[in-house]
Amino acid sequence: MTAFAVAMAFLESAVVIYLRQLYYPKAFAFPVAPIDPHIAVTELLRELATMVMLLAPGALLTSKRLERFAWFCFCFGVWDIFYYVFLKAILDWPLSLFDWDILFLVPVVWVGPVLAPILVSLGLIAFGCIALHRRRADPSFRIARWQWAFLTASGALILFTFVEEPCRYVLQAAGSQRLSALPQAGHMALDSLRDYLPEHYSWGIFCLAASLAVIVLTSLLRRRS
Repeated sequence: MTAFAVAMAFLESAVVIYLRQLYYPKAFAFPVAPIDPHIAVTELLRELATMVMLLAPGALLTSKRLERFAWFCFCFGVWDIFYYVFLKAILDWPLSLFDWDILFLVPVVWVGPVLAPILVSLGLIAFGCIALHRRRADPSFRIARWQWAFLTASGALILFTFVEEPCRYVLQAAGSQRLSALPQAGHMALDSLRDYLPEHYSWGIFCLAASLAVIVLTSLLRRRS
Protein backbone atom coordinates (compact mmCIF):
# COMPACT_ATOMS: atom_id res chain seq x y z
CA MET A 1 0.00 0.00 0.00
CA THR A 2 2.87 2.35 0.80
CA ALA A 3 4.55 1.59 -2.53
CA PHE A 4 1.26 2.24 -4.34
CA ALA A 5 0.79 5.60 -2.60
CA VAL A 6 4.39 6.67 -3.28
CA ALA A 7 4.05 5.72 -6.96
CA MET A 8 0.84 7.73 -7.19
CA ALA A 9 2.64 10.65 -5.56
CA PHE A 10 5.25 10.58 -8.30
CA LEU A 11 2.55 10.58 -10.99
CA GLU A 12 0.89 13.53 -9.27
CA SER A 13 4.15 15.45 -9.08
CA ALA A 14 4.91 14.65 -12.74
CA VAL A 15 1.59 16.19 -13.85
CA VAL A 16 2.28 19.29 -11.77
CA ILE A 17 5.79 19.57 -13.23
CA TYR A 18 4.31 19.55 -16.74
CA LEU A 19 1.73 22.18 -15.78
CA ARG A 20 4.35 24.41 -14.22
CA GLN A 21 6.55 24.11 -17.29
CA LEU A 22 3.59 25.32 -19.35
CA TYR A 23 2.28 28.08 -17.08
CA TYR A 24 5.12 28.87 -14.65
CA PRO A 25 8.39 28.26 -16.56
CA LYS A 26 10.41 30.28 -14.04
CA ALA A 27 8.79 29.28 -10.76
CA PHE A 28 5.32 28.87 -9.32
CA ALA A 29 4.02 31.97 -7.57
CA PHE A 30 0.78 33.80 -6.88
CA PRO A 31 -1.18 35.32 -8.53
CA VAL A 32 -2.10 32.32 -10.65
CA ALA A 33 -1.44 32.45 -14.37
CA PRO A 34 -4.36 32.39 -16.85
CA ILE A 35 -5.15 28.79 -17.73
CA ASP A 36 -7.02 27.38 -20.73
CA PRO A 37 -10.58 26.33 -19.82
CA HIS A 38 -10.14 22.79 -21.14
CA ILE A 39 -6.94 22.39 -19.12
CA ALA A 40 -8.72 23.60 -15.99
CA VAL A 41 -11.59 21.15 -16.49
CA THR A 42 -9.14 18.32 -17.17
CA GLU A 43 -7.23 19.14 -13.99
CA LEU A 44 -10.42 19.18 -11.92
CA LEU A 45 -11.51 15.79 -13.28
CA ARG A 46 -8.01 14.41 -12.75
CA GLU A 47 -8.18 15.33 -9.08
CA LEU A 48 -11.52 13.55 -8.73
CA ALA A 49 -10.02 10.50 -10.47
CA THR A 50 -7.12 10.62 -8.00
CA MET A 51 -9.53 10.34 -5.07
CA VAL A 52 -11.16 7.28 -6.68
CA MET A 53 -7.74 5.71 -7.16
CA LEU A 54 -6.86 6.30 -3.51
CA LEU A 55 -10.13 4.70 -2.42
CA ALA A 56 -9.79 1.66 -4.66
CA PRO A 57 -6.98 -0.32 -2.95
CA GLY A 58 -8.71 -0.36 0.43
CA ALA A 59 -11.94 -1.46 -1.24
CA LEU A 60 -10.07 -4.39 -2.81
CA LEU A 61 -8.53 -5.42 0.51
CA THR A 62 -11.60 -5.47 2.72
CA SER A 63 -15.37 -5.06 2.69
CA LYS A 64 -15.45 -3.39 6.13
CA ARG A 65 -16.13 0.33 5.97
CA LEU A 66 -13.86 1.38 8.85
CA GLU A 67 -10.91 -0.52 7.43
CA ARG A 68 -11.53 0.88 3.95
CA PHE A 69 -11.61 4.39 5.33
CA ALA A 70 -8.46 3.74 7.39
CA TRP A 71 -6.60 2.52 4.30
CA PHE A 72 -7.78 5.56 2.36
CA CYS A 73 -6.50 7.88 5.10
CA PHE A 74 -3.16 6.07 5.19
CA CYS A 75 -2.72 6.17 1.40
CA PHE A 76 -3.83 9.79 1.17
CA GLY A 77 -1.29 10.85 3.80
CA VAL A 78 1.61 8.99 2.20
CA TRP A 79 0.63 10.21 -1.26
CA ASP A 80 0.43 13.87 -0.23
CA ILE A 81 3.72 13.90 1.69
CA PHE A 82 5.69 12.20 -1.09
CA TYR A 83 4.11 14.51 -3.64
CA TYR A 84 6.01 17.37 -1.99
CA VAL A 85 9.10 15.19 -1.55
CA PHE A 86 9.25 14.63 -5.32
CA LEU A 87 8.58 18.29 -6.12
CA LYS A 88 11.43 19.25 -3.81
CA ALA A 89 13.75 16.66 -5.34
CA ILE A 90 12.99 17.61 -8.96
CA LEU A 91 12.11 21.32 -8.84
CA ASP A 92 13.67 22.29 -5.51
CA TRP A 93 10.22 23.56 -4.50
CA PRO A 94 8.90 24.47 -1.99
CA LEU A 95 11.78 26.60 -0.78
CA SER A 96 10.14 26.66 2.64
CA LEU A 97 7.36 24.77 4.37
CA PHE A 98 5.57 28.11 4.61
CA ASP A 99 5.40 28.61 0.83
CA TRP A 100 1.80 28.85 -0.37
CA ASP A 101 0.35 26.27 -2.73
CA ILE A 102 -2.90 25.46 -4.53
CA LEU A 103 -3.99 22.33 -2.71
CA PHE A 104 -7.21 21.25 -4.39
CA LEU A 105 -9.91 22.51 -6.76
CA VAL A 106 -13.07 20.71 -5.55
CA PRO A 107 -15.59 22.16 -4.85
CA VAL A 108 -13.65 25.45 -4.67
CA VAL A 109 -9.97 26.33 -4.74
CA TRP A 110 -8.04 25.36 -1.60
CA VAL A 111 -4.86 27.25 -0.74
CA GLY A 112 -2.49 27.18 2.19
CA PRO A 113 1.13 26.94 3.33
CA VAL A 114 2.73 23.60 2.45
CA LEU A 115 3.23 22.82 6.14
CA ALA A 116 -0.54 22.63 6.74
CA PRO A 117 -1.37 19.74 4.35
CA ILE A 118 1.76 17.90 5.48
CA LEU A 119 0.59 18.06 9.11
CA VAL A 120 -2.86 16.91 8.02
CA SER A 121 -1.28 14.01 6.14
CA LEU A 122 0.72 12.96 9.19
CA GLY A 123 -2.52 12.92 11.16
CA LEU A 124 -4.25 10.83 8.49
CA ILE A 125 -1.42 8.31 8.50
CA ALA A 126 -1.58 8.10 12.29
CA PHE A 127 -5.35 7.61 12.25
CA GLY A 128 -5.16 4.94 9.56
CA CYS A 129 -2.45 2.99 11.36
CA ILE A 130 -4.17 3.19 14.74
CA ALA A 131 -7.58 2.18 13.36
CA LEU A 132 -6.14 -0.75 11.42
CA HIS A 133 -4.08 -1.91 14.40
CA ARG A 134 -7.04 -1.75 16.78
CA ARG A 135 -9.33 -3.54 14.32
CA ARG A 136 -6.74 -6.29 13.82
CA ALA A 137 -6.39 -6.77 17.57
CA ASP A 138 -10.15 -6.67 18.08
CA PRO A 139 -12.41 -7.32 15.04
CA SER A 140 -15.35 -5.78 16.93
CA PHE A 141 -13.50 -2.49 17.53
CA ARG A 142 -15.50 0.61 16.63
CA ILE A 143 -14.89 4.33 16.82
CA ALA A 144 -17.24 6.06 19.26
CA ARG A 145 -19.74 8.66 18.10
CA TRP A 146 -18.05 11.46 20.01
CA GLN A 147 -14.77 10.55 18.31
CA TRP A 148 -16.39 10.74 14.88
CA ALA A 149 -17.91 14.08 15.90
CA PHE A 150 -14.52 15.43 16.93
CA LEU A 151 -12.91 14.18 13.71
CA THR A 152 -15.68 15.70 11.60
CA ALA A 153 -15.35 19.04 13.39
CA SER A 154 -11.58 18.91 12.95
CA GLY A 155 -11.90 18.25 9.22
CA ALA A 156 -14.47 21.02 8.79
CA LEU A 157 -12.26 23.55 10.56
CA ILE A 158 -9.22 22.59 8.51
CA LEU A 159 -11.23 22.85 5.30
CA PHE A 160 -12.36 26.32 6.43
CA THR A 161 -8.74 27.45 6.80
CA PHE A 162 -8.00 26.33 3.22
CA VAL A 163 -10.99 27.91 1.48
CA GLU A 164 -11.92 30.92 3.62
CA GLU A 165 -9.54 33.49 2.14
CA PRO A 166 -9.89 32.56 -1.58
CA CYS A 167 -13.70 32.36 -1.26
CA ARG A 168 -13.78 35.75 0.42
CA TYR A 169 -11.61 37.17 -2.36
CA VAL A 170 -13.88 35.79 -5.10
CA LEU A 171 -17.00 37.17 -3.40
CA GLN A 172 -15.41 40.59 -2.96
CA ALA A 173 -14.19 40.56 -6.56
CA ALA A 174 -17.66 39.65 -7.81
CA GLY A 175 -19.15 42.42 -5.70
CA SER A 176 -16.79 44.98 -7.17
CA GLN A 177 -17.41 43.61 -10.69
CA ARG A 178 -13.74 42.84 -11.22
CA LEU A 179 -14.80 39.55 -12.79
CA SER A 180 -17.28 41.11 -15.21
CA ALA A 181 -14.66 41.10 -17.97
CA LEU A 182 -14.67 37.30 -17.96
CA PRO A 183 -18.06 36.31 -19.37
CA GLN A 184 -16.85 32.94 -20.66
CA ALA A 185 -14.28 31.92 -18.07
CA GLY A 186 -15.82 33.64 -15.08
CA HIS A 187 -16.98 30.34 -13.63
CA MET A 188 -13.53 28.78 -13.75
CA ALA A 189 -12.17 28.59 -10.21
CA LEU A 190 -8.56 29.35 -11.05
CA ASP A 191 -9.39 32.19 -13.40
CA SER A 192 -11.47 33.87 -10.72
CA LEU A 193 -8.29 34.08 -8.61
CA ARG A 194 -6.15 35.67 -11.30
CA ASP A 195 -5.20 38.65 -9.05
CA TYR A 196 -5.35 36.81 -5.72
CA LEU A 197 -2.33 37.03 -3.40
CA PRO A 198 -2.48 34.94 -0.20
CA GLU A 199 -2.05 37.13 2.84
CA HIS A 200 -3.11 35.28 5.97
CA TYR A 201 -3.55 31.68 7.03
CA SER A 202 -5.69 30.93 10.08
CA TRP A 203 -3.12 29.00 12.11
CA GLY A 204 -5.18 29.53 15.26
CA ILE A 205 -8.16 27.68 13.80
CA PHE A 206 -5.83 25.03 12.36
CA CYS A 207 -4.31 24.43 15.81
CA LEU A 208 -7.80 24.09 17.30
CA ALA A 209 -8.70 21.53 14.64
CA ALA A 210 -5.43 19.68 15.21
CA SER A 211 -6.11 19.60 18.96
CA LEU A 212 -9.47 17.91 18.36
CA ALA A 213 -7.80 15.31 16.16
CA VAL A 214 -5.03 14.69 18.69
CA ILE A 215 -7.62 14.13 21.43
CA VAL A 216 -9.26 11.43 19.31
CA LEU A 217 -5.98 9.79 18.34
CA THR A 218 -4.83 9.73 21.96
CA SER A 219 -8.13 8.25 23.10
CA LEU A 220 -7.92 5.56 20.43
CA LEU A 221 -4.45 4.60 21.59
CA ARG A 222 -5.50 4.39 25.23
CA ARG A 223 -8.90 2.82 24.74
CA ARG A 224 -9.20 -0.78 25.83
CA SER A 225 -10.95 -3.38 23.71
